[in-house]
Amino acid sequence: MTTGVGGSDATTELEAIRPMVAGVEPLADSEYRARLARARTLLADSGAEALYLNAGTNLRYFTGTVWPPSERLVGAIVTADGALHYIAPAFERDTLNGFMVTEGELHCWEEHEDPYRLVAKIVSREDRVPGSLVVDESAPFFLVDGLCRALPDTRVLAATDITRSCRARKSAAELALMQRAKDITLQIQRHTARILRPGITTAEVAEFIHAAHRAAGTGGSYFCIVLFGPDSAFPHGVAKPKSLEEGDMVLIDTGCQVEGYISDITRSYVFGDPTERQRVIWATEKAAQKAAFAAAEPGKPCGTIDAAARGVIEGAGLGPGYQLPGLPHRTGHGIGLDIHEAPYLVRGDDTPLTPGMCFSNEPMICVPGHFGVRLEDHFHITTDGAQWFTQPSADIDDPFRDVPPPPGATAS
Repeated sequence: MTTGVGGSDATTELEAIRPMVAGVEPLADSEYRARLARARTLLADSGAEALYLNAGTNLRYFTGTVWPPSERLVGAIVTADGALHYIAPAFERDTLNGFMVTEGELHCWEEHEDPYRLVAKIVSREDRVPGSLVVDESAPFFLVDGLCRALPDTRVLAATDITRSCRARKSAAELALMQRAKDITLQIQRHTARILRPGITTAEVAEFIHAAHRAAGTGGSYFCIVLFGPDSAFPHGVAKPKSLEEGDMVLIDTGCQVEGYISDITRSYVFGDPTERQRVIWATEKAAQKAAFAAAEPGKPCGTIDAAARGVIEGAGLGPGYQLPGLPHRTGHGIGLDIHEAPYLVRGDDTPLTPGMCFSNEPMICVPGHFGVRLEDHFHITTDGAQWFTQPSADIDDPFRDVPPPPGATAS
């Protein structure tokens, strides 16, 4: 039996988990002010008169205000003169004020009124409509369409250049929050491996992972993928997952949030004794992940990391390209307040690697009809190269050997 896999139960492992969020602090107000200042500079450079941030992660990133997107327009407007305006339904006024972190003028609309006309009034100066308005790229089409109708003489453009320029490079405070989230999930992965037994269902495992993340002090799992045997060859799962059997490859991909910042860690190992084929593919996956990490140097294009990982996989006779058996998707993605953020570690992404950028490293190998192996850890770019948030899985026989004691743990 693979070391660290099986031999325990959910009750025992949950009782062993202690809170791991001691000392975690929300981002300082000064950080949001600095982000808005950066956005205003980029806005001025673009020549646009205003920036619209929709409810969701862009609103949270720039203002600290947490509000989910819906069919009702809720957001913030940053104007060229440096003012910050919020817009929301009138019945949400007091609620939004309670969530507001960075102060700004709040404009409200009643249910029968057109919120897009209110936006037009805010961004227009001296009765002159703006020549261009940049809009949160995550805003849904109905919202963009409404803005275009309310401002027919205004160029409505995507705010991608502004939002990505700011969000791609994480501050020291952001890195610390991400580190804590990833430390927590790695510990949960270790506890989860111990509860496995023949016949356990993926639903049982996912339920444990959610409870374990909560026991560690988070709101539970942000997401969870659990796959056994041939199902593990499907990167994002199957409609009817099988229960665990002896000899199955186990793939568990999960994460949590700490102050909105997300972890996303995958472990693959065998329940039982690995076959020679499982060993070869697992070792190739680990070598590809290692090659991707080694290629992550400041100034290099993101796409070169994908090429490095794919080169190892193709050198082992898999692929080529996205063909299976092999690697069917990109090597990695940016991460932060969103689980998938630009830039991406994929062919054609020529974005230069810059200190503060954070990425997953997961060059998965899929062998259809048999199994898949995904080893996923994250790193961030420093002036000297890449630095892991979590140490990669040790080896197929002892996948959690190098997992350190949980940092920040406190007695309950």
